Amino acid sequence: MKNGRWFTVATASALALVVAPAAAVGLAQQGARAMTPEQRAARAAQMEAAFQADMAMERPIEALNTVWIEEMTWMEVRDALRAGKTTAIISTGGIEQNGPYLATGKHNYVLAGACEGIARKLGNALCAPVLKLVPEGAIEPEKTGHMRYPGTISLQEETFRAVLDDVASSLRAHGFADVAFIGDSGGNQRGMEAVAATLNERWGGEGRAHFVPEFYRYGEVSAWMNEELGIEETANDGFHDDFVITSIMMVEDPKMVRHAQRVAAGRASINGVSIADKERTIETGTKLLGFRVDQTVEAIRAAVAGSK
Repeated sequence: MKNGRWFTVATASALALVVAPAAAVGLAQQGARAMTPEQRAARAAQMEAAFQADMAMERPIEALNTVWIEEMTWMEVRDALRAGKTTAIISTGGIEQNGPYLATGKHNYVLAGACEGIARKLGNALCAPVLKLVPEGAIEPEKTGHMRYPGTISLQEETFRAVLDDVASSLRAHGFADVAFIGDSGGNQRGMEAVAATLNERWGGEGRAHFVPEFYRYGEVSAWMNEELGIEETANDGFHDDFVITSIMMVEDPKMVRHAQRVAAGRASINGVSIADKERTIETGTKLLGFRVDQTVEAIRAAVAGSK
C-alpha cells in the first residue's frame, strides 16, 4: 500500500532475520544474569575446559610452509611457537606517492619479500601482517608531505604508535618472546623506536621489543651495489624512486613498477640505470634484497643476544 503503511511479506521476513538474532542475544544475556554465582562458575569452567581441549587437539593435517601468521591456521601458529619460533617481525610500509611509475604501496611490496627472507634465514621467526598504513603527513586542516598527492593514506602518529603497541602486545600474549620492528620508510622509524622503548619498560623483561634501524639503511645498500655489483646511478630523475627499490619491487611483481608500459614508452630506466632487461633487473634486485636480509638478520640476532 502507498506511503509505507503496510509491510510486504518479504520485508517482514527480512526484518525477522535482523530481529531474531538480537532477541536471541538478549535472551542469552538475560539467562546469564538469571544464573546463580555457582551456575556462572560452572558455565565458565565448561568454557575453559572446551578451550583447553582445543589447545590440546592435534593438528589434523600437514602445516603450510609459510612464515606469515595471516596465512597460518591458529594450530599452525601454536605448533610453530612450541617448536621454538618465538620471534615475531612487525614490518611497516606505507601508501604514498612514489613518482609516475611505482605503485603507492611501494614499501609494502618490498616488505613482502624482505620479511619472508628475514624470517626464513633467522629460522625461529614468523612475520606479522605488513602494517601498510603509517604516518604520511597531516590530513587536515592543511595537507602536508605525501598527503598532498592523491592516493596517499596517512595515520596520525599517535594512531600508528597505538597500532604498533597493540600488535606487539598481542604477539607477546601468545608467547612470542622477541618482537622486532622493521620499517621501509623514513617516517616510520621514530614511532617504532619509541614504541619498542615503551614496551620494554612495560613488559619488564617478560618479552623483549627490538627496534631494528639497520633494515632502513638504504645508503649502505646503494654503496654495496656500487662496490660489489658495479652499478651506479648517474643521474637523478627527481622522483621518489631509485634503482635499488625499483629492482627489489620487480622481484615481487614487475607490474608494480609498470615495467611493460615503460618499455613500450621508451622510459625503462631510473636515475640513469636501465631496467629494460627484466630478468637481469630482477636478478640484481634479488641480490640487493639478499643484502638487506643478511644485514637485518645479523642485526636482529645481535639485538636478541644483547637483551638476554
